[in-house]
Amino acid sequence: MMKLFTAVDTPQPDAQLSLKDKVMVLGSCFADEIGTKMKAAGFDVMVNPFGTVYNPISIKNAIDRLDSGKPFTEEDCVPMGANAGLICSWYHHTSFAKATAEEFLQGANAALTTASAHWHSCNKVVLTLGTAMVWQLNSNSQYGQKNTIVSNCLKRPASEFDHRMLSLEECSNTLNDIVNSHPDKEFIFTVSPIRHLGEGAHLNTLSKSTLQLSTADKNYFPAYEILLDELRDYRFYAEDLVHPGKIAVDIIWDRFLQALVPESEHETIKANERASRRSAHRPIH
Repeated sequence: MMKLFTAVDTPQPDAQLSLKDKVMVLGSCFADEIGTKMKAAGFDVMVNPFGTVYNPISIKNAIDRLDSGKPFTEEDCVPMGANAGLICSWYHHTSFAKATAEEFLQGANAALTTASAHWHSCNKVVLTLGTAMVWQLNSNSQYGQKNTIVSNCLKRPASEFDHRMLSLEECSNTLNDIVNSHPDKEFIFTVSPIRHLGEGAHLNTLSKSTLQLSTADKNYFPAYEILLDELRDYRFYAEDLVHPGKIAVDIIWDRFLQALVPESEHETIKANERASRRSAHRPIH
């Protein structure tokens, strides 16, 4: 029989997921996709409590904040650029931005309290790494400490940042520190299949390769490889030709379940997904 695609092996990692687990999902927008699927499947899961985070150091910064539960203060508040008239922080996605510092802090700290409690009680963590490229504050910025790596540039002027790629050593040490500091949790890593092409395909390849090398000795699910090798046809992509389309997300989700969740729970998950679709249905009358 003629082979029409390159099959990607998805061996079962040592860490497995169960509906009995309490899970935290952190990382790029692909983490949002997988986390949404997990919620519909009936998992006790929290997804990106600070919004999407893309690089290993920003993920570690988010985890450190979840560990400490330290409230955000006015010192963390940063006015967004591009005349947005909104307040956010270097920790957060702009979806958290508010018109005033008081409103931002109220929302950010309420979310932090809930997320920190979930983090301390969860036993499984899924981390989706998006890029090894980072933006860090330089001496032109009047907000935050120089050399701080930010989770989001908040539309502020590019002159306030230095842009660089993390080294393999930086990525590996960061991920090892996350894992070793939390012996009560099992970690599953994946590299986001969403390409970052703003600075060219070659730099994206170097960035993704750095992330893959840094996860080589860890529980790894090959989402990136499934999309780029098995689903390389552009019919599996969204209109921007970068993000995976719905069919691709569904296929990767199915492979995720097959690799990480006991078969005995698959029927329950399907029933939960059907119930979730029914609850989202808008009746005509």
